[in-house]
Amino acid sequence: MTPTTERVLQIFKELNQIPRPSHHEERVADYLCQTAEKLHLSYKRDKENCVVISKPATPGHENAEPIVLLNHMDMVCVGMSDPLNTPIDAYVDNGWMKAHGTSLGADNGIGLSMALAVLESNEIVHGPLEVITTTNEEDGMSGASQLSKDFLVGRKVINLDSEDYDTITTGAAGACLQFHRIPAHRKPAPNGNWYRIRFEGGLGGHSGVDINKGRCSAVTAAIQLFNSSILPSFHIASINIGEANASIASSGEIIICTSADEALLKEQATTVNQWLDERYGSTDPSMHCNVSPCEPQETVIDDEAFEALMSCLKQIPQGMVKMSDTMTDTVETSNNIGRIMTEDDSIFVSTHTRSFIDSEMEELSRRIADVMHEAGAESETVMSAPAWQEDQQSAFLQMTSDTFLDVLGWRPRMVAMHFVLEAGFFVERYPGIQIASIGPRIVEPHSTSERVELSTIDDIWRVLIELLSRLA
Repeated sequence: MTPTTERVLQIFKELNQIPRPSHHEERVADYLCQTAEKLHLSYKRDKENCVVISKPATPGHENAEPIVLLNHMDMVCVGMSDPLNTPIDAYVDNGWMKAHGTSLGADNGIGLSMALAVLESNEIVHGPLEVITTTNEEDGMSGASQLSKDFLVGRKVINLDSEDYDTITTGAAGACLQFHRIPAHRKPAPNGNWYRIRFEGGLGGHSGVDINKGRCSAVTAAIQLFNSSILPSFHIASINIGEANASIASSGEIIICTSADEALLKEQATTVNQWLDERYGSTDPSMHCNVSPCEPQETVIDDEAFEALMSCLKQIPQGMVKMSDTMTDTVETSNNIGRIMTEDDSIFVSTHTRSFIDSEMEELSRRIADVMHEAGAESETVMSAPAWQEDQQSAFLQMTSDTFLDVLGWRPRMVAMHFVLEAGFFVERYPGIQIASIGPRIVEPHSTSERVELSTIDDIWRVLIELLSRLA
């Protein structure tokens, strides 16, 4: 009798006792190696702490093609004051698993738990098996990008890192994350009136899959504020816009000093709110601007730095750049300005450029860096991941689709998604590799509202063990 999802959830509970933020996966890697030793399975661990565990085929299936189960071991830790020492307190509510006050880690802990349950079972039928778990998937993909060419043998990959239950993900856009810093000298603050300008209430969202949903970035709202400004001269003390580099900014705050009175500032906010209502009233209705007096600051940035920032923001694309001619209702190329922050001696700007066409991603990234360079900024490429697309008619993907139909009674969509997956690095590194990405329904990952639907874990688990048997 094969193990049920109860065992998958038990493993997930164990995993959630091990803090695993990106860049700090050593304890999870230890756990995986110890698991392999306990099961008397061979394993490899590289300098990035990626781990691959190999399991021989079920007797009688030794000649089957090797299959790879792919996951990542890190998670986005939200709501944790001390993510290096905070276990996750999960609970079940009306058919969903959630966490008390933090992100849940279902991305990608559930998929990893499934893979480990397969490793420990002597009942599941499968061919030669490799379970690979990478590091730092959530913040740069350095684990996947540094894999050696001999780390894997298998060329058929079931990627269990998916949140779209009714979908086989068959492609993902390439992505380039860049950090830019515009030099900004600080000087003593002048006399004047001090105000805090807040943008809040935006839906935000994923800067890939949500980029064409008409949501208002707080960056866009801030540009409109200053483009339509009726204020006399003003000075910027601080800017803090956006929550994450890969998210549409849902909020922001700017502190200014000006000779204008509060009534004029509120008139400016009203003008911006009217524009927001006209432009985003049906797609992001709660985004708004408000102004309030605040305490004086000691310093402001020089006017030249702010002017350089505004010049760059006017030239850099924000949002969807081009829709695909070949994939229905799919964004081909986009760019998102995720965060803008004043630092001690610079203004920090992050840009996340995505495209299904690598050359377009590279060209747009270069253009953005050139714009920043002309403003005196230094630019750094933090991550550049290649695009990936499968042949949806391949025998492997058709078998995966048929398994859904036979096990669950319905056929999943096959979709290329406008987000980045590690798959691009695997395709680049391992010639001939094929990848099908499946997983349970996970809602609002990377947030304190992250939750996974328990019934879909059971469904994907049943699909997985049947697919492994068919592939054997």
